[in-house]
Amino acid sequence: MVSARCKMVVKEELKKLGLHFIVVDLGEVEIMEKITAEQNELLKAALLNAGLELMDDKRSVLIERIKNVIVEMVHHSDEVIKVNFSHYLSEKLNHDYTYLANLFSEVQGTTIEQFIIAHKIERIKELIIYGELNITEIAWKMNYSSVAHLSNQFKKMTGLTPSHFKKMKDKRRSPIEEIGIRPGEHPEPAEIKDTL
Repeated sequence: MVSARCKMVVKEELKKLGLHFIVVDLGEVEIMEKITAEQNELLKAALLNAGLELMDDKRSVLIERIKNVIVEMVHHSDEVIKVNFSHYLSEKLNHDYTYLANLFSEVQGTTIEQFIIAHKIERIKELIIYGELNITEIAWKMNYSSVAHLSNQFKKMTGLTPSHFKKMKDKRRSPIEEIGIRPGEHPEPAEIKDTL
């Protein structure tokens, strides 16, 4: 669940089932009641119908939490990204980074680093399109060591230089929920946590 629309869909489905939620956040829902097996199946079917997936496998849930932390940091934070992602993820998710990295690679078929780079490139596209920051300011905001580093990574990922991208009329960007997703994979799984 990486969009407002997804959160709204989940809230509506929970309301239909008479479930009271405390939090509906990126990829996570905390409900007040103990969910019954019947409610779980109804919610699973309703979410699947809306293009979302209810996850109960702990490994899959952790993968989604990794993705959500990255999306939140890269796309939804107005702060300058000046953190070490491995340390940040490890601290935020309460797991050793090596474990997180190995699990992510095994399940996703790509590294956490490549997933982060893909999201940073999409965020850079967005910042270029908005035109509020120049490329030097974008490099600083996105924690690149230099404009050259940003430009090289941007060209490697898109085939274009940032300046050529800026001149393009048809600026193609990917929806957040589809970045770093393998073809055929559901883009927006949701996690439900019971609270007692």
